[in-house]
Amino acid sequence: MSLSGVRSSVRDTIAAIASASGPAERIIIRISGPDVRSVLQRLTGSLPDAPGPSRSTANLQIGWPELVPAILYFWPGTRSYTGQPSAEIAIPGSVPLAEKTLEAVLSCGARAAQAVEFTLRAFLAGRIDLTQAEAVLGVIDASNDRELSAALKQLAGGLAGQIQQLRGELLNLLADLEAGLDFVDEDIEFVPQHVLMTRIQQAGQEVRELLKQSADRMQSTGRPRVVLAGLPNAGKSTLFNALSGRSSAIVTEIPGTTRDYLCCPVNWNGLETDLIDTAGWEDTRPDLDPLSRSSSQIPAAAQQARRNQYAEADLIVWCSAADLSLDDQQLDQRLQAEASQHRPILLCRTRSDLQPDDKHDGPAPELLRISAVTGFGLPALRQKVAELLSQQRGGRQFIGSTAARCRDSLLRAVESLDRALDTAQRQLGDELISVELRDALDSLGEVIGASCTDDILDRVFSRFCIGK
Repeated sequence: MSLSGVRSSVRDTIAAIASASGPAERIIIRISGPDVRSVLQRLTGSLPDAPGPSRSTANLQIGWPELVPAILYFWPGTRSYTGQPSAEIAIPGSVPLAEKTLEAVLSCGARAAQAVEFTLRAFLAGRIDLTQAEAVLGVIDASNDRELSAALKQLAGGLAGQIQQLRGELLNLLADLEAGLDFVDEDIEFVPQHVLMTRIQQAGQEVRELLKQSADRMQSTGRPRVVLAGLPNAGKSTLFNALSGRSSAIVTEIPGTTRDYLCCPVNWNGLETDLIDTAGWEDTRPDLDPLSRSSSQIPAAAQQARRNQYAEADLIVWCSAADLSLDDQQLDQRLQAEASQHRPILLCRTRSDLQPDDKHDGPAPELLRISAVTGFGLPALRQKVAELLSQQRGGRQFIGSTAARCRDSLLRAVESLDRALDTAQRQLGDELISVELRDALDSLGEVIGASCTDDILDRVFSRFCIGK
C-alpha cells in the first residue's frame, strides 16, 4: 500500500506485533482504530466499560488449546499515541503464540497494519510532529547510548518546542507588522524600527544555531571526539600514547613532528570516545614576521587537518607545557582563548614532571597538572573528560536523519531572515519585510511538518517497520 493509500485509510482498525523480533518475556500486539472496543470484546468475551485509559487482565480466546493469559492496556478515546481508540495486548513471549494471537485479532475485525501506519496516524492526528516521528525511528535504530539520548530528547519535543516557540515569535511579529499596514495612512507605528530589527536579528541567530547543530550532527560518527591541542612540543603525542595505550604517535623533542592527525578509540570511564592527536597550533596572524617563525614550521596541509579536527571536536583538551618560555606562554594563552570561543575546552598542564612545584607563571588554578611520562594526573584527566562529555550527551537537538532533511529548510529560513533584516535596515517597507517573514515561517514549518508535501512524508516514513 502506498503512503497516500495509508493516509486515506485512517478509519480502518489496524493491528500488528509491535515488539522487536527475538526472545522476550512478553510480546506486544498493538491495535488502533474506531472498532478497537468491539475487537477486544470478541477476543476476551467481555471488557470493562472504562471511561478512560485502563489496565486489566484477561484470558484470550484465540483458538489455542488453552486460554491465553494477557494484560490489556486500553485507551477508549483520543488520548492515545495515534489519537484514536487504541489497545496493547501483552502476552507471554512466544513467537508462535504472538502470531496466533494476531491472527485472532484480525479475525475479530481488524486488518493487518502496514509499515508506518501507527506513527503516521499519530502525526496526522497532531499527537507528534515530523521531528518526533523521525525520533521514533531514531530510538529504534540507535546503536549507542549517545544516539539513544539524542533520539529520546527529540522524541520528547525538545527540537519541536524550540521551533514552535520561534515560529510563534515570528507570527506575532508578522501580525504586528500587518496590523500596521492597515493604518499606514495614519502614520501609526505598531513596531518601533529598532525593536523590529532586534526581533528579526534574534530570530536569525536562533535559526543559525539550529543550522550549526544540524551540521555538527551530520558530521558526527556517533562517538564523542576528544582532540588534543596546543602549541608544538606541548607533549600531546606522548599524552596520546599514554591515554591510548599504544605507540602510534612519534615522540621527539623536535617541535612539529606530528604532521597529520592520529585517531584512536578509547574508553573514558565507560564512555567510548575517539581520541585525536593533532599538529601543534601555530601563530598564523598575517602581521607576524615570517622570519620570526620556527624553521620547522608545520606545513599548511597539516594545519588544515588540525583545524578540521578542531571544528568537529566535542571537547578540546588544551595542553600547556609546564616549561614554556614567557613568549610562548603569551601565545599559548591567546590561542587557548580563541579555541574556547568555539568548543568546550579542558585546560591541562602537561610535562608537569619538569616543574613538579608548578612554577609556571600566571594564575591557573583550573588547570589539571599531568605528566604522561610518570602517569601523574592521568586518572583525574580521564575522570574529568568523561564527566564533561556526559554533561554534553543528549545536548544536540538533532538526530542524523532530521539533520539531513532539515538543513536546506533551515538555510532558507536564515536567508529569508537576513533579507528581512536588510530590508528593515534600508527602510524599504513593511510589506517586503512581511513577505520575507512569511517565507521564513514556511521554511521552519517544513522542519516540524506544519507545511510539508507527500514527497517529504515519503522520505521520513519510508524506513519504518510494521508495528511502528
